[in-house]
Amino acid sequence: MKVAPASDSSLLVVFGDVMSLDNHERVMSLFRALQRLNDPRIRNLHPAYASILIDFDPLRLSHEEAASLIENLAGEQSLQYDRAANIVTIPVCYDVEFAPDLQEVANHAKIPNHEVIQLHSSATYRVHFLGFTPGFAYLGGLPDTLHVPRLATPRKHVPAGSVAIAGTQAGIYPVDSPGGWRLIGRTPVRIFDPGATQPTRLKPGDRVEFSAIDRATFHSTVNR
Repeated sequence: MKVAPASDSSLLVVFGDVMSLDNHERVMSLFRALQRLNDPRIRNLHPAYASILIDFDPLRLSHEEAASLIENLAGEQSLQYDRAANIVTIPVCYDVEFAPDLQEVANHAKIPNHEVIQLHSSATYRVHFLGFTPGFAYLGGLPDTLHVPRLATPRKHVPAGSVAIAGTQAGIYPVDSPGGWRLIGRTPVRIFDPGATQPTRLKPGDRVEFSAIDRATFHSTVNR
């Protein structure tokens, strides 16, 4: 673990330089330990694949004090990752209307379309962090066979709810936005609702499973 100043009011804690389950669990252990402290001097926490950015009030906490707090937490026996993470099931319609890149993904993987769907919907994913747009969850756990490059030219418009893959990751576009990931389906459920008590359906550390649905089910459950 490396701790270094990131600004006059933040520290960056780095556990490694690769996306891995081990680094994810170490990040989430510290993230949840800091959440449990409920220390008013800590203003925000930003977990990533192998690091966590800690934003604090510089008038109430120095870099040295914040670093000492982090090192003490990391040294405690109680700093354990909660493997009984929240499991969120996301329904997905893989119909061609919602999956303009499904055939290209199948061609790249040299497997039929239905195997792409089976592989994607049978895996369990981890939410590593949220970013890009509000509520966009970066998901690790994409089966190796489905690793594909991003689009050479991003789309100017990707509909909210689009389920996508790129590189070693999966994700769901929570709002209409540009995007360069491969679209292989769409979910009818709302991923980001700014008016809700909990605006984001997915949170760092959650486990995500995708469940295949047909068009009729999709249209009957839109935005629920």
